[in-house]
Amino acid sequence: MVSTTGSAFQLSIEISATMAFALSGVIAGAQKRLDAFGVFVVAGVAAFGGGTLRDVLLDRRPFFWVEHANWLWLLILLCLLAMTFMRRQHIPVTVRAIQFPDALGLGLFTALGTQIALDMHMPVIVCVLMGVVTAVFGGVLRDVFCNELPKAFYDHQPYAVIAFIGSLMVVILNMLQLSQALSVFLPATLMCGFRVVAIHQAWRLPSWQIEHN
Repeated sequence: MVSTTGSAFQLSIEISATMAFALSGVIAGAQKRLDAFGVFVVAGVAAFGGGTLRDVLLDRRPFFWVEHANWLWLLILLCLLAMTFMRRQHIPVTVRAIQFPDALGLGLFTALGTQIALDMHMPVIVCVLMGVVTAVFGGVLRDVFCNELPKAFYDHQPYAVIAFIGSLMVVILNMLQLSQALSVFLPATLMCGFRVVAIHQAWRLPSWQIEHN
C-alpha cells in the first residue's frame, strides 16, 4: 500500500478540509442550540466522518485522525474559538452560514479522497466513489446527529453531483500525468467555486415527480 499521509501538500489539504467541515458542524450545532459537548460531537462527526468511512472501506490504517491525533486538539480549539466569536459578535446562525465552509470541505475532501484511492491503485470507479464518500458523509452524519434528514439527500442542490464530477476530474488529470498538487488543487478549487455559485444562484437538480390520484 502506498502511504499518502506523508505528503506535506496532502496534509495541508486534509487539515483545511477537516477544519472547514468542523466549522460547519459548529454552526449546525449552534443552530440547534446544543450545549458545548453537543457542538464538539457534531463538529467531530462532520470533520472526521467521511474520511473515517473512506479509511474503513479502503482498509487503511491507522485512521487519518488517529495518525494525526493532534488534530483533535485543533478541533477542540476551533470549536471553542468559533463558539466564543459567534456569541460575542452575535453572528446569525443560518443555513447559508453552514453552506460556505461546507463548500470548501466538499472540494478539498473530494479531491483528496480520490487521490488517496488512486495512490492505493484502486479501480477508477472505486477512486471516484471514495472521493464522493469522503466529501459527502461527514455532512450526512452532521445532519443525522442534528436530527435532520441529510440535506445532501433532499434539497435538490448539486452537491454529490459536483463531488462525482470533480472526482472524475482528479482521475483524468492523474491519467494525463500532471503533478499531484495540480491534480488535487485544480479540481478542488473548481468544485468549491461551482458549489458557491450553485448556492448563490439557487441551482436545483430535477426532483422526483409523483402524481397523486
